[in-house]
Amino acid sequence: MSSVSPALRDAVQTWLNTRRALKGASDNTLIAYANDVHGFLGFVAQHKGGETGLIALTSLTITDMRAWMASLRREELTSCSIARKLSSVKSFFRWLGEREGFEATAVLNARAPKFQAKLPRPLPVEATRDLISALQLQSSEPWVGARDVAVVTLLYGCGLRISEALSLTMADAPLPQVLRITGKGGKERVVPVIDAARTAVDQYLKACPFASNEGPLFRGVRGGALSPRLIQKVMQAARLQLGLPASATPHAMRHSFATHLLAAGGDLRAIQELLGHASLSTTQAYTAVDARHLLDVYEKSHPKSASNST
Repeated sequence: MSSVSPALRDAVQTWLNTRRALKGASDNTLIAYANDVHGFLGFVAQHKGGETGLIALTSLTITDMRAWMASLRREELTSCSIARKLSSVKSFFRWLGEREGFEATAVLNARAPKFQAKLPRPLPVEATRDLISALQLQSSEPWVGARDVAVVTLLYGCGLRISEALSLTMADAPLPQVLRITGKGGKERVVPVIDAARTAVDQYLKACPFASNEGPLFRGVRGGALSPRLIQKVMQAARLQLGLPASATPHAMRHSFATHLLAAGGDLRAIQELLGHASLSTTQAYTAVDARHLLDVYEKSHPKSASNST
């Protein structure tokens, strides 16, 4: 970053600090933002043939933006990755323009490449049940099998991310009727715990040789905190045994939770709150219920539609 002026480096850091303070961005998100913006500034310095400072940024053109995106394509980045980097750069320039009093027109008007977003692939209800049952059979240690069942039941029954499930501690046991979960960006949400999840965790704790009054709820075979990779591996073994697709991952349990709830008539906004999504459109993308079913739910639940049917 020697090609970027000290004042501009300081500006990037101030922007990142602002994102953390005002938006609650996680460490991983901030690292991604920093990499995206620093990468862009490094390209500008090379493209313009000199140190990049504020003046250089105010004179950027749409041709410069296209040259940057073309360089990313030569690195064989996907359209989705390029779009994400552009979003980071736009966010920084929007903030910088407001602070320094200039219009970052070329940057903000740059169009992201079109891409087909990958839709999540939740499992059918019966396949989900079969997968959870098969987890018990993947280990010769009964308590390990009970542990794996408990973790995945939480993912499916409560819509948790794997990191959220594995962040639970012994202070959370026995599981209450509701859990307070801190998700991405430090956002807290309240999640009801179904009976099946509480029972699965209770059975695991009764069998676990490392259960104590403190420390992580879910343990590895040596007593340390359980690695997400181990849950990924045991799910891989189970899905191969059942002939399920490679998309049957721990995160697919969260997709399945949302889709099955919506298919059963659940309210989309309530599901949004359970998942901890900031945007309703994100929740919609998480579900795989067809448009006809969504219309049926709408017609049955919307006040105007309901009044017309009476």
